[in-house]
Amino acid sequence: MKPESPFNALPPVVVMLTLLIVGIEVVFQLANYGIIGGPRGVGWRVSAINAYGYSPAILDRVLVNGDYSFDMLKRFVTYTFINGQLTQVAFCGALTLALGKFTAEYYGSLKVMFLYLATSVAGAIVFGLFVESHYPLIGGFTPVYGLIGAYTYALWLRLGEAGENQIMAFRLIGFLLMLQLAFGLIFGGNNQWIAELTGFVTGFLLAVVLAPGGWNSLVSRMRERS
Repeated sequence: MKPESPFNALPPVVVMLTLLIVGIEVVFQLANYGIIGGPRGVGWRVSAINAYGYSPAILDRVLVNGDYSFDMLKRFVTYTFINGQLTQVAFCGALTLALGKFTAEYYGSLKVMFLYLATSVAGAIVFGLFVESHYPLIGGFTPVYGLIGAYTYALWLRLGEAGENQIMAFRLIGFLLMLQLAFGLIFGGNNQWIAELTGFVTGFLLAVVLAPGGWNSLVSRMRERS
């Protein structure tokens, strides 16, 4: 009997998102080593950040100048596929696969895509509102934290149904925030945590509506406990 490929169990949406994250980085790495792109290939990552990255200046152009062109609006999502380094890609790719598989099985593939896009946009907007520097926002951690928010809500529901302590559902986000704080203290941090935390909160709140039964199910559970 032919063994089943582990990728067969992964929803196509999750595979597509992961391939975009990893594939773009593969192109950058090949360009850095001169395999593709020639001499100009070395600057492809910087060019991609300029063309597809996001910064508070983008939000200013949209809200203040009324620039709703595709070039501006696309950046609220495309920044998530441009990562700064290989380790960031590895973490984003692995977490997107793991969390994407779980959330797709629980919420549905289309809802996972919606969560990815919505949390990316929400993180970018809040980042633009509260960060004054021109340091670009790039990388897939914002929507990954959005998936963590949806995962946390699903786990919170399951623990409640099992009669266990629902606070335990927040262990993953707590661990990641502590890890991020430690790295920030050691290597120096930046303001991207604002977008990532926004992604988590947005993903958690959206999950209330997107979960099976949605809002009505939550209201019913709250009434049972009152």
